[in-house]
Amino acid sequence: MSTDPLLDSLAAALDARPDDLPLRLHLAALLLERGRGAEAIGHIGQALARDPAHVEARALMQRALGTAVPGPPPAAATTPDPPAAGAAPAGGDDPLAAYERELADVVPPRFLRAGDEPEPVSGDADRVYDVESASVRLSDVGGMAAVKERLELAFLGPLRNPELRRVYGKSLRGGLMLYGPPGCGKTFLARAVAGEMGAKFLSLSIVDVLDMWIGNSERNLHELFQAARRNAPCVLFLDEVDALGHKRSQVGSSAMRTLGNQLLAELDGMEGSNDGVFVLAATNTPWDVDPALRRPGRLDRVVLVLPPDPEARGAILEYHLRDRPIAGIDLRRVVAATEDFSGADLAHLCETAAEFAMADSVRRGEVRMIEQRDLERALKEVRPSTRPWLATARNVAMFANEGGVYDDLVAYLKHRRIL
Repeated sequence: MSTDPLLDSLAAALDARPDDLPLRLHLAALLLERGRGAEAIGHIGQALARDPAHVEARALMQRALGTAVPGPPPAAATTPDPPAAGAAPAGGDDPLAAYERELADVVPPRFLRAGDEPEPVSGDADRVYDVESASVRLSDVGGMAAVKERLELAFLGPLRNPELRRVYGKSLRGGLMLYGPPGCGKTFLARAVAGEMGAKFLSLSIVDVLDMWIGNSERNLHELFQAARRNAPCVLFLDEVDALGHKRSQVGSSAMRTLGNQLLAELDGMEGSNDGVFVLAATNTPWDVDPALRRPGRLDRVVLVLPPDPEARGAILEYHLRDRPIAGIDLRRVVAATEDFSGADLAHLCETAAEFAMADSVRRGEVRMIEQRDLERALKEVRPSTRPWLATARNVAMFANEGGVYDDLVAYLKHRRIL
């Protein structure tokens, strides 16, 4: 409780007129003279909150900082000099920012964050997008010799031999689109390419981009490309690219057409340099992708990722059985019985066989190994998921192979006697 009648009268007058800055500053000056610095700083802080450029208030704050803030015993070597009048405090352009931080326990903050507002972060940290370091290599991919050869020609060979690339004038510009039935390892291949290159890996899908507010989807797409550019060399993987870049002639939404145009601009590097950004895309339905995306310089190279061949099926089965108790498995027989199975189908087959063995163990009251009979029983339940895709692809190969885009698909279907 104050015992100074003058200060009490000024405080009462200020309660009646809280916006009277001259009165508030006069009271603050008197408080400073009487050694009551903490109270003075509170009043000065309120004055600066109303008028940050007020010269007298700033001068009083500097005076208060130099004389009234409690701290360690005074020592010339440890007491910081107050900032010069009119100079912006270190740490930003806001002249009150440094004062507010230093006096956080005395002066209340000028602005409060809403409960759902994220904490501020510094720099260009990728807060939303997960930029990974890929740990897999192409040697971890079973089989798929033709796909690996195409990747070697398109990306890896030129990247490893920069001098030879210059001799032949081979550009690394452009991207590569992987297509094929679902579950056949397109995403895993993209990660393996990033690992082989020693590059970062950033996966982008439609859910990372779409936003209900106009313009936000385009901004999200741009920020994803910017994250890849900041982390170059980086493999930017466009998952389900047909959803982002559907044929514009078939899109009824103007917002989706605008998003497709933004994707074309990002691939062209019009919004920033794409040096060191290697774009890989994946789709199950390449016939739905806008032809403009496959123009030279964009996703101009196309690679068919087929259901795993016998060698790859054997490797996948071994991988999914290696940590399970197995006995007497005829791997060659299972491989022969799983033609048209995708990698995901083979994983499901092993899971189902394990379920049968576990259920039998529960019934018998003793643990037994997963045996050939469990896999054969699972084969009666699990069907290849690629066959509907192959039926659709057959129609495309027969009636929509303009310019020989799907010649590799035609050759595969003929080899399988599906076409």
